Amino acid sequence: MDEARQIVFDALESLKINYELTEHPAVFTIEEMERLGITGKGEVVKNLFLSDEKDRDFYILVLCREKRADLKDIRAKIGSRRLQLASEDSLYELLKLRRGAVTPFGILCDVERKVQVIFDKDVFGFERIGIHPNDNTATVWLAPCDLKKIIEQNGNVIKIINI
Repeated sequence: MDEARQIVFDALESLKINYELTEHPAVFTIEEMERLGITGKGEVVKNLFLSDEKDRDFYILVLCREKRADLKDIRAKIGSRRLQLASEDSLYELLKLRRGAVTPFGILCDVERKVQVIFDKDVFGFERIGIHPNDNTATVWLAPCDLKKIIEQNGNVIKIINI
């Protein structure tokens, strides 16, 4: 198991968080996740890696899979400059992730705590959500409040907004 993935399981164990792991072929989109037939275990969420237009501020956006990310509206709600999808280079540099494997667990590799996590408040209405453990060949199912606990423990800023 590679280091970026192991760090997820170490965090889950150290905080005594209950989770379930589903191994599967690599997936790159929500649609591919749905075709696997594992979404009955919880709600798969959409994760986007964003930056401001000057690449100074970085965010992982976690939202319900059926919602569309209106970056102009999100920008206004978080008080940011214009938002855009961040570069793949920044994704790897800050979170040790590749495109197609964006996950809020990536913050565990963010030693400088540069990346903020923005949650759609509706995510907290789900009993369990599914997110990748820093690679897209598995899904970890856990309670949204437990994911929030991991992010808080790591020291990254969290914002919860209505999307």
